[in-house]
Amino acid sequence: MLPRSITRRRIAAIGALAIAAGLTLSACGGDDTAGTDTAAPAPSAESALAKLVPENIAADGKILIGSDASYPPNESVDPASQKIVGWEVDLGEALAAKLGLKADFQNAGFDTIIPGIQSGKYELGISSFTDNPEREKVVDFVTYYNAGVSWATLKGNPQGVDPDNACGKKIGVQQGTVEVDDIKARSEKCVKDGKPAIEQVVRKGQTEVNADLVSGKIDGMLADSPIVGYAIKQTGDKLETIGQMYDAAPYGFAVAKTSGTFKDAVHGAIKELIADGTYTKILEKWGVQDGAITAPVINGAGG
Repeated sequence: MLPRSITRRRIAAIGALAIAAGLTLSACGGDDTAGTDTAAPAPSAESALAKLVPENIAADGKILIGSDASYPPNESVDPASQKIVGWEVDLGEALAAKLGLKADFQNAGFDTIIPGIQSGKYELGISSFTDNPEREKVVDFVTYYNAGVSWATLKGNPQGVDPDNACGKKIGVQQGTVEVDDIKARSEKCVKDGKPAIEQVVRKGQTEVNADLVSGKIDGMLADSPIVGYAIKQTGDKLETIGQMYDAAPYGFAVAKTSGTFKDAVHGAIKELIADGTYTKILEKWGVQDGAITAPVINGAGG
């Protein structure tokens, strides 16, 4: 298999926020021994974490989150409500609640989110970003999920696509993702071996790639594993995976390097969500629990 490239696209939000808020209230509830001579209870994990949030972020009571809502089930726009939904949205809502704040998700082009974090437009990036050394040069990451790359075709693979020999095939990917670099490298190898290049169809949104495949405009596609699994489910099994998932790597919340202890607050919050079971409930709700982690870290790629 080809080595992982340096970029990866990147995992009922109101319901998740209510759950997270309920957990927060439970942990921060009043002292049952009020009025007695016993010592005051120790500060809750949430209140301690909230103190790590810089004042310039906490002042307005919300976290401005950049997210490309074209990557279901991780994040997408619900046609009925026009709200951004997905398991990463649920997780972001719960994380913000742990810090005593609200999550304000703002739809943005994937390639614009990290620059937006650097400029201060966004305070957090939640958009299936893979934590890798190149990205760690410009932002910090707090890991929260593991995903790999999967390929898909129409049911039965009518065009005979082979991920390891897709020369001459028309293959779709979303712009700005690891899959763009992946398919480019595979195409270059085809040419080097004297075979036809892969016709690379790069679309702005993953939903466009999915639609191209269902309609037969392309022969196959590749995307992050939870994205492909969800696309198969949502298209009534018109699609199927081919080959094996590869290049598993962590997703990370992107945080500005200038935001002080904010990354520590985010790290502590995701640890608490894992410990109290909220994290698992969210992943199971969306059927993406296969990528669950138990020990989130800051800059897992070593930056």
